Amino acid sequence: MRQTVLGLAAGLAAFLAWGLLPLYWKALAHVSAREILCHRMVWSFVFVGLILTLQGRWRELLGTISKQNLVSFCGTSLLLSVNWLTYIWGVNAGYVLEASMGYYINPLVNVLLGFLFFRDRLRPMQLAAIALAAAGVLNLVINYGRFPWIALTLAFTFGFYGLIRKVVRVESLPGLFYETTLMSGPALAYLLFLNGSGDLGFLEVSPTTDLLLVGAGVATSFPLLMFAFSARRLRLVEVGIMQYLAPTCMFVLGAFVFQEPFTPVHLLSFLLIWSGVAVYVLELVWHFRAVLPKGLGNKTSH
Repeated sequence: MRQTVLGLAAGLAAFLAWGLLPLYWKALAHVSAREILCHRMVWSFVFVGLILTLQGRWRELLGTISKQNLVSFCGTSLLLSVNWLTYIWGVNAGYVLEASMGYYINPLVNVLLGFLFFRDRLRPMQLAAIALAAAGVLNLVINYGRFPWIALTLAFTFGFYGLIRKVVRVESLPGLFYETTLMSGPALAYLLFLNGSGDLGFLEVSPTTDLLLVGAGVATSFPLLMFAFSARRLRLVEVGIMQYLAPTCMFVLGAFVFQEPFTPVHLLSFLLIWSGVAVYVLELVWHFRAVLPKGLGNKTSH
């Protein structure tokens, strides 16, 4: 019971941190999205390296070095880079609502990718959930006249990221160190270029800006570590339901705090997507109860 409570607390901390992240990026709106991205990469590398040192896991990391893993993590690093840049730019350009749409859709994209690449069988309610989400996106394209590229980029880059990480047998923390190591080299080079051209915001604007840029590493890594802790102590269905806390927080921020335009077309699209999410969650609960033997309780395989 204690482990379940700890898992729930860690999961709530992770998804709330992700959901409130737009507030963090908005505080850095005066810095270019590319520079924020580079600081996020470099300081995540430093923070994750520190955690590896404190946990004494360098031997574990060294034991996973291989050409195959290196190629895989080049792919995940690229996907994360595109995802992070799209998210930061979208938030600071006034598209928090569309970003939240992407993370509502993401679990349904995961189901679709599982069908396409692992031949996972799509159950009827899963098909219905995907169809409802697709109808929501199509409604936005047809009636609003704008392709929701931010939402779809976020959903599919994170979906393919999860797809690759699923087949790479490396734990989350060493894997994140691989990724931030590969990203931090080009990121540091770009920051040096900005410094040489006089366009660097770091150490030039204010101590608050500097602190926020350095803190981007913690803001990135903390929820990932909390999520990994939670996932090992909770059932899949509990994690699956909690993951919608993040896009819900983002939606509330976009609609009521940042007061982004929310037309009837947006409302219909979100209602269709929310309906798809509801069908997906209900189906997940029913399926999990049907296949989980009694007594397994809180164990989950990831």
